[in-house]
Amino acid sequence: MGTIGFANFGFCLKPNKQKVHATHSVIAATKIDADSEENVKVLGRRIALVSGVSLVSSATLFGFPKDGLAVVKQGLLAGRIPGLSEPNEQGWRTYRRPDEKSGGHGVGWSPIIPYIFQVPDGWEETPVSIADLGGTEIDLRFSNTSEGRLSVIVAPVLRFADYLEDDARIEKIGPPEKVINAFGPEVIGENVEGKVVNSEVKEYSGRKYYQFELEPPHCLITATAAGNRLYLFSVLANGLQWKRHNQDLKKIADSFRVV
Repeated sequence: MGTIGFANFGFCLKPNKQKVHATHSVIAATKIDADSEENVKVLGRRIALVSGVSLVSSATLFGFPKDGLAVVKQGLLAGRIPGLSEPNEQGWRTYRRPDEKSGGHGVGWSPIIPYIFQVPDGWEETPVSIADLGGTEIDLRFSNTSEGRLSVIVAPVLRFADYLEDDARIEKIGPPEKVINAFGPEVIGENVEGKVVNSEVKEYSGRKYYQFELEPPHCLITATAAGNRLYLFSVLANGLQWKRHNQDLKKIADSFRVV
């Protein structure tokens, strides 16, 4: 029989690094009169125009989301391909993890099964730091300064249970109590004993999701497993954010699905 190792939830993966090499052209001139100076200005404008066209052309090669998913205020950062839709009639956007997004978590791991969730208009993706809780296992962060923040941790299940196959289920990892006690500290940075005020088990399309509400701090955690990955979706807010937006925050937490 296999064993479950919850005590050592390590993060040792190194983020991918991309090197960008720039080629600089140097124009040397020994004599510049009024006419030649104007020619240099024209040349500079042409170079800028060509560079702009090249940038637009390159953007089409990055595999931006299709099927109506819009690119919204997001830079072309390594591993960060936008996947946020336009707002619906209620002003909510749907995020779907792009198939092209990097983050395989090491040689031998299968691609990450995409996930989706919804956020109100005004929430935006924020950079992920390996210094954050969760380290390199943090796949995504979103935030809104007046409403709260969220994160998605995607971790290989073999780090916690050596008998799980490529179609892991959260119930095989353990019951809700064991899961939150093992992984809750990775989200809030402290022991969760006495902080869980509510927990539920829900099922969508044959997949179970463990949902927890913790306080303090105000935190909503949704946990599930798919493929050979464990998914932890967390929504956090301070006291004022929770007081004003708790219904929306609960809706965000309840919207998380692995597709």
